[in-house]
Amino acid sequence: MLTPTQAQERAADIVARARKAGVDAADAVFAADASSEISVRLGKLEDVGRSESEDLGLRVFIGQRSASVSTSDLSSDALDALVERAVAMAREAPEDKWAGLAPEDRLMHGAPPLLDLDDGAEVSPTELREAALAAEEAARAVPGVTNSEGGGASAARSVWALATSHGFSGAYATTGYGLSASVIAGEGSGMQRDYGFHSARHRSRLDSPEAVGTLAGERAVARLSPGRVESAALPVVFDPRVGAGLLGHLTGAISGQAITRRTSFLLESLGSAVFAPGITISDDPHRPHGLRSRPFDGEGLPVSPHAIVEDGVLQTWLLDSASARQLGMSPTGHAARGVGGAPGVTTSNFYMHPGLIPVETLIGDITRGVYVTELIGQGVNGVTGDYSRGAAGFLIENGEITRPIAEFTIAGNLKEMFANLTPANDLAFRYGTNVPTMRIDGMTVAGG
Repeated sequence: MLTPTQAQERAADIVARARKAGVDAADAVFAADASSEISVRLGKLEDVGRSESEDLGLRVFIGQRSASVSTSDLSSDALDALVERAVAMAREAPEDKWAGLAPEDRLMHGAPPLLDLDDGAEVSPTELREAALAAEEAARAVPGVTNSEGGGASAARSVWALATSHGFSGAYATTGYGLSASVIAGEGSGMQRDYGFHSARHRSRLDSPEAVGTLAGERAVARLSPGRVESAALPVVFDPRVGAGLLGHLTGAISGQAITRRTSFLLESLGSAVFAPGITISDDPHRPHGLRSRPFDGEGLPVSPHAIVEDGVLQTWLLDSASARQLGMSPTGHAARGVGGAPGVTTSNFYMHPGLIPVETLIGDITRGVYVTELIGQGVNGVTGDYSRGAAGFLIENGEITRPIAEFTIAGNLKEMFANLTPANDLAFRYGTNVPTMRIDGMTVAGG
């Protein structure tokens, strides 16, 4: 695999070729990835996978017309042909007055922040197999587990580079490791499955296979013999592994594309209270070895930590340069770029700050409610905020999590859900988007 410096040179080279071909502006992305994955089932090796890829994407501008092309053929002749094709496509493209590179005066200059995203480790297939076997073995050892869907271990390294014709060139490398186990508890029609999973940039920060497997087994056994819940308006408590999805709906609603197209349920909410007072939601691209940390955005702009929601009030949209121009605002450093197409937007390490009360206190005054550990389906309307998802989890009775329940639906409207949300104090950084345990009162729960 190329080094970041070599990847940066590749991206800069094709931008220079495009400029020589007469385009007004251009940018290019080089992305390389190498990954290995081992899966096992019932103590035996089931699959070994290895993938490697190198791709180059070029975007060119001729006046207000633009075109994007990509290739995995990195020979000199192929790159010349790619440039020729991009220029021909751009000349035939419709004009877009908002398209263009990021503002030159906003580009990142100087050394990028050191985020410790690449631990430099090499992991052998044997080590991955042993980790996968250990995770599955630990899961199968939990009393009540009767079958296995398998254990897995993976290791990957990626290099990403961006170059523009107006002065930016940068690259960085990341590593990533994953462990998983998925098992079945019970027999016959009463079987239940669940999983454990963890990923990290540094192998040394990965949970042990035994911890991942034991969690998978305990989760599956805890779901045995689920009951039903009656339909009612009840408090709903979201486990952190599913509660993060609520922030995903927030991200979609405040993206520049949703605002410019007027397809967001938060369209008129900038500067207004969206969550309850005291709630802060931040985005931190500089978190050391974070799963979504990055030194610059997909257009070459610097990135920095800042609050998206502060004391309940929505502070900003998520804007790339095109949507910022359309709205008469400035880009926010949230541009995301693949090897093909124009930039979109994304968050980095996105999280809700913890509240002040323990989980036990959060549920302690709930006479009857539900604790959700799984969400099913995609019943969310981004335009109206209407929310309806299938769910499974546990019943809360007299302040205690009691028996498992399944086949129910939770429904509400995201505006009201956000306004009525209360976070606990148990925030842990385990995913790209992280939240503490959260409670929302007054949701509609429809039982099966």
